[in-house]
Amino acid sequence: MAQPQKIAFVASNVESAQAALADLSARYGAVAPDQADVIVVLGGDGFMLHSLHKFQHLSVPVYGMNRGTVGFLMNAYDDDALDDRLVAAQEEVINPLVMQVECADGSTRTALAINEVSVLRAGQQAAKLRITVDGKLRLEELVCDGAMISTPAGSTAYNYSAHGPILPIGSDVLALTAVAPFRPRRWRGALLPKSSVVRFDVIEPEKRPVMAAADSQPVRDVVSVEIRSEPAVTHRILFDPGHGLEERLIREQFS
Repeated sequence: MAQPQKIAFVASNVESAQAALADLSARYGAVAPDQADVIVVLGGDGFMLHSLHKFQHLSVPVYGMNRGTVGFLMNAYDDDALDDRLVAAQEEVINPLVMQVECADGSTRTALAINEVSVLRAGQQAAKLRITVDGKLRLEELVCDGAMISTPAGSTAYNYSAHGPILPIGSDVLALTAVAPFRPRRWRGALLPKSSVVRFDVIEPEKRPVMAAADSQPVRDVVSVEIRSEPAVTHRILFDPGHGLEERLIREQFS
């Protein structure tokens, strides 16, 4: 007979998540995250991203239950038979993006993004971006509200709302999507190999200030951003059978 899994529970600050935290901890027992076989996250997608970043160093699988709004990365909430659900859950392994930013004052910043890295105008005027892929200039000037590189896991988030493509998990593809492109008019973006290194150089940064963000980690006064996938970092996410990211990506396209 298999040993029961040691479970760590973490919850967002919303009332329903805190109530679930108290109930599940009492029913199943709870340990600290660094002692757990699995971490159960209670909240929405934003809190799930926060938790994946926070516990990345533990290499422990993470199982989310939705106590938020969208819950694309979460399973349905049910307080019964959690042990059985965790045993039956299917694991998806994803790699984040790494963002390396150079700022106007000469400083540099590095951050990881599970969903996307976005480069966005920070003033009233449109941003002007020069795009290089693997050292080759691909677009001399993109006039836009911004642009982003999205992973397959993040392709149904900000990328999708900006009319970017939905990417199947495991496709080894990244989506380059413009936000409100003005010139080239209605530019449709690009699909790039996962191994690509993408660089955005900001044209006229003093006149047209730009910020960059890795998921929700913003950096201001940006002059250049380099983005690549980071295969050395993995996130292990658990889903109930039939409700993994692959199924959710397909279902989203027919909704």
